[in-house]
Formats: sequence, C-alpha cells, structure tokens
Amino acid sequence: MALLKVKFNQKKRVKLAQGLWLMNWFSVFAGILVFSMGLFLKIELRKRSEVMDNSESHFVPNSLILMGILSCAFNGFAGKICYDSLDPAKFAKWKPLLKPYLALCCVFNILIFFVALMCFLMRGSLDSTLAQGLKNGMKFYRDTDTPGRCFMKKTIDMLQIEFKCCGNNGYKDWFEIQWISNRYLDFSSKEVKDRIKSNVDGRYLVDGVPFSCCNPSSPRPCIQYQVTNNSAHYSYDYQTEELNLWRRGCREALLNYYSGMMSSMGAVILLVWLFEMSVMVGLRLLHTSLESIANPEDPECESEGWILENSLKDTFKSALENLKKLGKFNQVEAGAEGAEGEEGGKTPAITTVS
Repeated sequence: MALLKVKFNQKKRVKLAQGLWLMNWFSVFAGILVFSMGLFLKIELRKRSEVMDNSESHFVPNSLILMGILSCAFNGFAGKICYDSLDPAKFAKWKPLLKPYLALCCVFNILIFFVALMCFLMRGSLDSTLAQGLKNGMKFYRDTDTPGRCFMKKTIDMLQIEFKCCGNNGYKDWFEIQWISNRYLDFSSKEVKDRIKSNVDGRYLVDGVPFSCCNPSSPRPCIQYQVTNNSAHYSYDYQTEELNLWRRGCREALLNYYSGMMSSMGAVILLVWLFEMSVMVGLRLLHTSLESIANPEDPECESEGWILENSLKDTFKSALENLKKLGKFNQVEAGAEGAEGEEGGKTPAITTVS
C-alpha cells in the first residue's frame, strides 16, 4: 500500500504546481538568509581569531555558507520544474531527472539537519578553543615590541571593555602571568628585584590587572593594583567588598555570546529544514501524480500521487534486498577477477619431441 496516497484532478495538480513554485522561491530567499548567517558568523569569529586556539570553530559558518548556496541552486532548479509542469510538453524533458533530483534533495535535507544540530552542539569545542586561545593571548599581552604580537594588548583590552569581562576565567588569572613589559620596569628598584627573585621563572608577578578590567559603573575609583592588599587602600576588604573590577571571565562572556548567536541560527535553520522537507514532499506528490496519469493525451483526467510507492516497511525491506544483491554482485566480480588472475598465472606445460 502506498504511503500518503492522494487523488488529484487537473485543477489540484495546477494548484500544487503553482504553490510549489512559490514555495521554492521562498526557499531561495531562505537559502540567501542561511548564507548571510554563515557569512556573519564567520566574520564574528574572525574578529576574535587572535584569542582562539584553532580554526575548528569555522566548520559551522563554512557549512552554513555551503548550505545557503546549495539551497539557492536546488530550489531555483525545483522552481523551474514546477513552472514547466503546467505544460506537459515542457515537463516531459524533466521526467528522467526527477528521481535523481529527489534523492539529492533527501541528502541535502539530511545535511541541513546535521548543520542545525552542530549549531547547538558546538559549545563544547568552542569552550576549549577559547580557553586555550585567551590563555595564550594573555601571555603575549606585554609583548608590545615583538613583531606579530604587538597588537595583542589592544585586542585584549578592547575585548575586556566590550564584553565587560576580565581575564580568562576571572580577574585573578592576571596574577599568574607577567603582563607588564620589562621595558616599563625599573630593575634598580629593590621591590622589582625582590619580586623577580621570589618567582622561580624570574617573572614580575603582581596582584594587579590591566585598566580594561575596571568597571566604570563603580562609584569607587578603580583599584587596579594591590588588589589583595587591604592595607594599601582606605576602608577596603577585597574578600568581602564588591570589587570595582569585572567579575566575569572573558571565556564565559565570549562563550555565551557565540553560543546564543549559534542557538538562534540553529533554530532558524531547523525552520528552513522543515520548510525544505515540505517542499520535497510536495514535489514528490507532484511527480507521482503526473507520472500516474493513465492517458497522457487527456491532461484533465484524475491521477494519484504518493510519497512512497509501497509502505515504509516494504520500502525498507526492498532497500535491504537491493543492498544485499549489490554486495553479492561485487563478490562475484571479485571472484571472477581472482580466477582470471590464477589462470593467467599458470604456465602451460611445453612438451618437446625429439
């Protein structure tokens, strides 16, 4: 028994073709939207590429760009088919291409669904990418005189100001690295010498943070240095008092920013996927309803359209049998080739007559 069998007359077939033509052009615009989202996400990731450890995060935007281009191509082609289906003479040239085209549509819709899932599941890989990238970026913060790294200070400062964050996981991350360049240290000072000697790696570590960590909304002037020294500031207790530094780490801030963006994109792509599925189902019904016309010379006669010619169970069994036949055919070919090789390898006996 056919799956989702529907009876059509001439009027219904024309309405279905016209509706599908319109839906396909809406899908073309949806493809442009998907392409634009991928391009926007790629640009946003490029902006912070200096604080990302690898380029794995570009898999999703590249996939969105590709899906957008394919969507425009597939739906534009389907729109042409639907338009020509109104004229039996024009539709005849598309008949041999419809089955392969519908198979490609199935693969395309599976890929769209996979990309939508990737938008929701990318948070984990992005988290590790940002954690390592920000850690490396903070290490290079002081290298303002080193070619290739001189921009890192500005990048980190602008990042912390824009996203209202400080450090990788928090402001205390700055206590563990030397973020002040040796160029601005007085090595004749006893305090500087003592701090460098007290560190195994010979680094100048302070309980201070860059200016970009300061919260301008705080009523108190920013306590940027000696953050953990209560006696260095009047009426101050860093453990109990609300610090005038950004509490949130930049990894969390960036992760929330990109995750929210990709979740929204994933929801939009799922809607596009549902729309594409409905277009594919409609195109299949149009294809089968035109194929099943009993008398091609009488276009006004009734016909039947369906999604699958047999039930889902029978279709699945048939697909398995075809796969088994294909496997056996490959085995027979491999056996035949082996036999030919053995025959070719045999050396014929030569009898000499004296």
